[in-house]
Amino acid sequence: MAVNRSVPPPTITAVLPLAAATPAVTSVSPTSGSTAGGTQVTVTGTGFTGATGVRFGATQASFTVNSDTQITATAPAGSGTVQVTVTTPAGTSNQFVTFTYVTAPVPVLSSVSPASGPASGGTVVTLSGSGFSGATAVRFGGVSAAFTVVSGSQITATAPPGSGNVQVTVTAPGGTSNGVSFTYVSAPVPVLTSATPNSGPAAGGTTVTLTGTGLAATTAVRFGATPATSFTVVSDTHVTAVAPAGTGTVQITVTTPGGTSNGLSYTYSGAPNLSGVSPNQGSTSAGNTVTLTGTNLTGATSVLFGATPATSFTVVSPTQITAVAPAATAGPVDVTVITPGGTSTLPNAYFYVSPPVLLGVAPLSGPLAGGNTVTLTGTHLIEATAVRFGATAATSFTVVSDTQITAVVPAGAAGPVQVTVTTVGGTSNPVSYTYLAAPIVTTLVPNQGPASGGSTVTLTGSNFAQTTTVLFGAVPTGFTVVSDTHLVADVLAGVAGPVAITVTSPGGTSAPTTYTRVAPPGI
Repeated sequence: MAVNRSVPPPTITAVLPLAAATPAVTSVSPTSGSTAGGTQVTVTGTGFTGATGVRFGATQASFTVNSDTQITATAPAGSGTVQVTVTTPAGTSNQFVTFTYVTAPVPVLSSVSPASGPASGGTVVTLSGSGFSGATAVRFGGVSAAFTVVSGSQITATAPPGSGNVQVTVTAPGGTSNGVSFTYVSAPVPVLTSATPNSGPAAGGTTVTLTGTGLAATTAVRFGATPATSFTVVSDTHVTAVAPAGTGTVQITVTTPGGTSNGLSYTYSGAPNLSGVSPNQGSTSAGNTVTLTGTNLTGATSVLFGATPATSFTVVSPTQITAVAPAATAGPVDVTVITPGGTSTLPNAYFYVSPPVLLGVAPLSGPLAGGNTVTLTGTHLIEATAVRFGATAATSFTVVSDTQITAVVPAGAAGPVQVTVTTVGGTSNPVSYTYLAAPIVTTLVPNQGPASGGSTVTLTGSNFAQTTTVLFGAVPTGFTVVSDTHLVADVLAGVAGPVAITVTSPGGTSAPTTYTRVAPPGI
């Protein structure tokens, strides 16, 4: 049996649209502007989508909805302090966010420098004009730029990226200025490869040659953050710039419409201070190596002795230079060091000494064993540091005066040697001194004779040429040097018996040879 069951109809639930939120204004920026209107104001809040009106007080403003949370509006003309409201289909905001009309002058922009820059942005631009105090925005076209208000008549701004020709404007409490053109160019970024010189004095004034590429349209040269005192574009690859004053090591950069170059190091050097010269005297001839000490000597470009450049020099460290003194006349001279940081001079710091001159040595000869004293005469001997016989130093010496030295002769080999004197002025010319062997007697003819004397004897041997004395016992006798091997001596009267004969020369005294005096026969 069929059962009828009634089925209830389906339930239909209607979905109603949610009501949009009433807009809310949380802030405006800037919060003030000119009574003439025209100030670009950013309105921040919520629920701005579909906005139909923005009012400053009761006056409608033109506006653009940027997002649900931001609107850009142009303030209409007005006065006093007014509430800013936003109206959407959901209603009108009711927060008490205000905008104040002020009577500040409308800013006027008279120039933009430089007037062009790379499309990538980054060019630092100086804006000149009036009414800039309290500026709230700088725009390149419609793009905001970072900026600094330097004064009521100057602003520095960094150009944002862009293209083509745009109008630069300044917005201040008095309104938005007229526009001045700025052109974005596609010029290449300049590149620096060298800076010569790369150092100079802290006072500045050094002319530096910059080499690189893309330099033809240079608009600025900076040493660190400081502009060059002046610069000249020579070509697309060369610029000369005068360094400003500075300290330490800075980066040199070049700016063109294509951008700012890489940096090259430039060092500001302190002025040199020369404090010592060692040794402080030397020969009038060139070649003496001198050590200069002081501070800030790095980068020295010249060392002068008087007005004459050093033969050569080497910068060892910031506190030391070695220099080879040039030739000069005898007497004191100033020593000067020149660096990129300046000049330092020590007055009368180096004394040129004339080289010694020898005129003679007396006696002219002596024994092989040395030990005898000779007198050297000449000029410029006062500062003698050495006396040499050949290569051998004198046993000792005494400087008697500028014209005389006494020296004790060292031992040496038979024959002549060259005697020299050395002073700080150099080494003298040589004079000859002869080492002599002592005389040797080998035969005596006759070896006897009458005690009354009156005859002669002939001595045979060697080293007789320089004989100075022949003695019969202790009594000198007359003699004649026949040759270096023969000598004739007078026999002196004396008592009968043997007597020693000796021969003396600068080389020494011979061994004694016996001569016998014979008494006459008795009657």
